[in-house]
Amino acid sequence: MNKMKLKMILSTMLLSLMLCFAGTAIAETDIEKTFKADFSDITIDSIKESPVKGIYEVISGRNIYYYAPGESILFIGQIIDKTKKNLTGERMQEVMAKFNEEMAKKANDLPLEKAVKTGNGKHIVIEFTDPDCPYCRKADKFFESRTDMTRYTFFTPLPMHKDAENKVRYILCQKDRSKALDEVMKGKLDNQKYETCKNTEVDDLIKVHKSEGLKIGVSGTPLFVIDGKVVNGADIPKIENILKEK
Repeated sequence: MNKMKLKMILSTMLLSLMLCFAGTAIAETDIEKTFKADFSDITIDSIKESPVKGIYEVISGRNIYYYAPGESILFIGQIIDKTKKNLTGERMQEVMAKFNEEMAKKANDLPLEKAVKTGNGKHIVIEFTDPDCPYCRKADKFFESRTDMTRYTFFTPLPMHKDAENKVRYILCQKDRSKALDEVMKGKLDNQKYETCKNTEVDDLIKVHKSEGLKIGVSGTPLFVIDGKVVNGADIPKIENILKEK
């Protein structure tokens, strides 16, 4: 084989490799566009290649998805390496920390004058609660034992609790809303008939509570922002640790 022919073959091979890598770069640049075409209903916070080549990690809110663009498949699962390290679990901790940090920032803009205020202590507790949620009541019992906090309660009645919104309406219709909240959370309305007023002002207030919860990312109850730190659920030990810090 003469040198000229060899040079032509090598040049062709090099060109092929360059085109191959160029194609990969274009695919990676367009991966978000491809994903949006396949799953337009999912909001993307970030998208990047996962530890598995050809599979992309998609962050949406507090969720981690994995995307195979060639097959247009989206799946949820755990990536574990050969050392038994849960790579997805580690990433989830990072994602949740960032999500909670953003949620705490958004909480600074909440209209606290629209919430039910209880107490005048140094610790500021913003809570999103459901009056028929057992974990919400558990947390409420803990807070009741303390006198060093100011609580601002917003309501997020869950569809699974059929009477929850009626109880929210009852609370917001009372002159002393804090007292009514205490009665409801202690279960005093659970097994008795009670009158819930129909009031356009209360209707509007319930809408505000729900919309504010959605804005900051509340997806379940209870959720607390305590002295600027987010707590998901009635995690009493975590709540106590945050209160000890200040």
